[in-house]
Amino acid sequence: MTANATMTTSDNTLASVLASLDDDKAEDIVQIDLRGKTSIADHMVIASGRSTRQVASISQKLAEKLKAEFGILCKVEGAEIGDWVLIDAGDVIVHVFRPEVREFYQLEKMWLPSGAHTAG
Repeated sequence: MTANATMTTSDNTLASVLASLDDDKAEDIVQIDLRGKTSIADHMVIASGRSTRQVASISQKLAEKLKAEFGILCKVEGAEIGDWVLIDAGDVIVHVFRPEVREFYQLEKMWLPSGAHTAG
């Protein structure tokens, strides 16, 4: 697979992730381009849900959508608690938090360039 094919695949996955999060009313969605920063993934997406129930629901629907659309079997961690769910879709890693937990861990600060601001 060429670099362009890989980028297109990860970009398509990213677009599907962002659409799913938007459809399920996730809040404060931030996407971080990881290409050239790490080999773990091309993109990271961080979003919030208002409650443990919404965080778990957003995560479950996202994993189901990626399986249906692309055949991606996501690794999902934390869904049973719903404070912070990690969805590993290979080229795209998604973190869905309750707002208080997101504020505590501040993942964006670790990955965004200095001086960058998040939307929302």
